[in-house]
Amino acid sequence: MAKAQARSPPPASDTDCGRQKRLKTSHSSSISCTDSSSCFYCGLLEQKSIDSLRTNYTNSEPFKFAVIEKLFQDDLLRGVKDECLHELWFSEKETDIYKVNQTGDLASLSYLSEAQLELFPNLLSLRDALYSQEFRKFIQAVTGCGPLSGSKQDMSVNSYTKGCHLLNHDDVIGTRRVSYILYMPIPYGQEWKKEYGGALELYPVRLDEDDVPEPETMPLKAIPPSWNQFVFFEVQPGKSFHSVEEVVVGEPYARLSISGWFHAAQEGEEGYVAGSTSPEHKSSREQLTSSSTVFSQYPETSETPHPDSPLSPEHTAFLLKFLNPVYLQLRTMKALMARFVAESSLELHHFLSDALISALEPSLLEADLADGLDNVTRNGCVPPHRAGTSGSWDIQGPPHKWRYCILRDNEELDSSSALVSAESELLRTLQDELFPSTAFSAWLSALTKLIVMSYSVEARRFRPGLDYTLATSEATDTRLDVVLGLTPQVKNEQSKKGKGKAKPEDEEPFGWQAGEWGGWECYMAPHDEEDDPAVYRSGSSKKADPTNASNSTVAQKQQDDDMEEIENESTLLTVRPNFNCLLLVLRDEGVLHFVKYVSAAAAGSRWDVCGEFEVGMMEGEENWA
Repeated sequence: MAKAQARSPPPASDTDCGRQKRLKTSHSSSISCTDSSSCFYCGLLEQKSIDSLRTNYTNSEPFKFAVIEKLFQDDLLRGVKDECLHELWFSEKETDIYKVNQTGDLASLSYLSEAQLELFPNLLSLRDALYSQEFRKFIQAVTGCGPLSGSKQDMSVNSYTKGCHLLNHDDVIGTRRVSYILYMPIPYGQEWKKEYGGALELYPVRLDEDDVPEPETMPLKAIPPSWNQFVFFEVQPGKSFHSVEEVVVGEPYARLSISGWFHAAQEGEEGYVAGSTSPEHKSSREQLTSSSTVFSQYPETSETPHPDSPLSPEHTAFLLKFLNPVYLQLRTMKALMARFVAESSLELHHFLSDALISALEPSLLEADLADGLDNVTRNGCVPPHRAGTSGSWDIQGPPHKWRYCILRDNEELDSSSALVSAESELLRTLQDELFPSTAFSAWLSALTKLIVMSYSVEARRFRPGLDYTLATSEATDTRLDVVLGLTPQVKNEQSKKGKGKAKPEDEEPFGWQAGEWGGWECYMAPHDEEDDPAVYRSGSSKKADPTNASNSTVAQKQQDDDMEEIENESTLLTVRPNFNCLLLVLRDEGVLHFVKYVSAAAAGSRWDVCGEFEVGMMEGEENWA
C-alpha cells in the first residue's frame, strides 16, 4: 500500500512573518516584483531551508522529490486562486491518459493587452516569481539539476473535479528538467481528506526482462494536496513515474493547482549547452509505440482454416457448447461476413449461450462484492491497489502502458485453500478452451474472410478507480481484435422512482452506456510523428463555460472548438462496456487502441475476454476493406 505523506495544517496567517512587501500590479515581459523574494513564504529561500530541503530530497523514495508545505505568501495565493476561478477559461480535456479541466499555457498571458493584464495582478506576480533567477537557483540548489531557463515558461492551471485523473507517466518530453505542482484546493481553509482522492502517487521501478526500468504496478508513496503546498522533482526517463489519483468528491470541492515544468537553459541563456545527449532509457511516451504482444501458435497438426471453407461438424459441435446457435447458422454468418468486409468491425449481442451466461453474470457480481469492489461497499471511493488480488486474480502491468487484473496460472494457485472462484473458472474456460481453439479460429476466418495464424488471449478484470490500458499501436502489422464484453449492466433505479414501467427503448443511457464510468474500447486514427499524442482525446471531451470568464480567453475558446473538430475526425470507433457482446475489429497498422480508465464511480469491475489475432488475407483480396 502506498505510504501517505503527512498533511500540513490548515493555512495560517502570514502576519507572523513580519510586514509583507507590497506587490506591483503593473506587469511587462520582465519580472515585475522589485524583489521576487517578497512573494515567497518567509525564510523559504534562506540557506538553512535549502540545506533541509536538499537533505530530504536526496533521501526521498521511490525517487528524489521535495515537498514545500508553504511556498507563497498566503494573501498572494488567495488572490491567484480568485483570479483563476473568475477570470480564466477552463476546458475539460480527456485522453487515454487523463481527464482534467485545464487553462491554456500561462506563458501566453504576456501577449494580453494592458486592460486584460490588469485582471491578473496576482497570477502574473506568481508566474514571474516562479521563473525568477532567484527561485530557479533555489530549485537548482535543492535538486542539482543544472541551469534552468527563465525564458521558456511552461505552466497551466488545472482543476481536478469529480472524475478527473492522470495516469502513470514520467513527464519526459523535450527539454523538461523539473516538474512541479502548486496546490490550491478549494474551498479555501478546509482540509482535503484522503478519501477525496487526488493524491500525487509516486512509483518505484524494477527492471523488465530486457533490463529496461519500468514502474511497479502499485505506488510507494501518495501525497494528498494541501493549500500552498509545492511538490517538485527532476524529470528522469526510467525513474520519475507518477500519477494523480481520481478525485471522487463533488462540488464545492476541487483539486485546483498550478503545474508545469522548468526547462533546461535555452540558447542565449546562462548555462545553455548546445545539442543534447540521448537519455539512457526511452520515455514512457516513447515506450507506447508498440504493445509487444506475445502470440501463441496453433498446433502443427491442425490445418489452417480457409475463409471459404464451411465449418466441420466437429467444429460446429464444439462451438455449440459455448455460442448462441444463431451465430452458427450459415445464413447469419454470410450476412455478418458481408457487413464485416464493408465496415471492418462487428458487434454480436447475446453471443454466448443462455445456459453459460446465466451462471456467469451472478458470479461476476458476487466476485466484486466479495472483494469490496462493488460501489455500495466503496461508496464511490478509490479502492486499495491490492483490491481483488487475493485469490485467482493478479495485477498485470507495467502501469505506464496498462494496468488490469489477469487470471493466475493454475500452478500459482494454492490448491489447499479455497482461492478458486466461480467467475474465474468460467472465464478460464473461455480463455483456455474457446478462444484458442481451432474451431473458434475457423469460425473467425469464415466470418471475416481472414486467415487466422496465431493468437493471444487474456481474461481481464478492470477494477474501478484503478485500471486501464493506454493507447498503443502496431507500426507494420494488421491485427484482428476479438473482445467478449462481460460487464454486468446496472439499471438506473433512481430514474424509475415515481414512474411506471418504461419500455427498454425509452430508458435513458446510464452508467456504462452513458459513458459516465469509462471503460470503453476506443480506436483512433494514426497521428503525425511531430504531434504530441496527449492532444488526442477519447471521444467524450466537453468544454467548461464559466459565466464570469473574461474576454481575454476568447482565443482559448476558439482553440477548444478547433480541438473538438480534430477529435471528431480522429476517433474511428468507440464501444461502451457491454454484457455478452462480442466485438470484432480489424485494426490496421498505426491505429491507436486503448481501454479508457474505469472510474471509481462505476458500479463494479469491467470484465472481458480479449483476443488478439495475427491474420493474413487471401491472395488478391488485400484491398477488400
